[in-house]
Parts: sequence; structure tokens; C-alpha cells
Amino acid sequence: QVQLVESGGGLVQPGGSLRLSCAVSGSIFSINAMGWYRQAPGKERELVAGITSGGSTYYDDSVKGRFTISRDNAKNMVYLQMNNLKPEDTAVYYCAAQEAGGWNYWGQGTQVTVSS
Repeated sequence: QVQLVESGGGLVQPGGSLRLSCAVSGSIFSINAMGWYRQAPGKERELVAGITSGGSTYYDDSVKGRFTISRDNAKNMVYLQMNNLKPEDTAVYYCAAQEAGGWNYWGQGTQVTVSS
């Protein structure tokens, strides 16, 4: 089992920045990759950024150049630095862990609201 706890969401003005954090615990040896998903009202959950155990990263086109995913293996933490935030980034953001069978573990989610 893997436990994920997100923090760092909140209300920010357009153009502002936020950093999301995800604390990872449990059977972390089984994790192949970590990711950040988001779900806006009335929309499907989408993967916005991912990072493999080897350090390779993935970004959705909508966040490239604005979001950065990183990990601190010593602290068992994963981060999502979000810059130049736009109203369309408003969503609940979820930390997720991928094993061989898929994205099996999810955090509780943290709300990000971008509004003036």
C-alpha cells in the first residue's frame, strides 16, 4: 500500500504561482512513476505532469513551460511548481502513484483556484 497526502493548494490571482507538495509513504519500492492529475468541474480527470523513477518527465501541452514536476527521494516528496497560473488551471489537483498495473494510488486532492 502507498499513501499520498497533498498540500499547497489555494486561491491565487492570474499570473501568480503556487507549489503543490505530495508526501509519499508506504510501499514506495513498487512505484514506477508519480504524477499530478487535475479535475475541473464538469470535466474528466487529466494528467498534467508526471515523473518516472528514472527522472524522465511528462507535461500536458496546456502546462508546458509553466509547470514543473520534481521529486525529493530523500524526503519521499513530489512537487508541482505552477507559475503564470491561468483561470483555466482552476481544478482539484491530485497526486497519484503508478505501479506496473496502472495509477493505483491517489491522494485526497487539493483545490487550486485562479481568480481575480
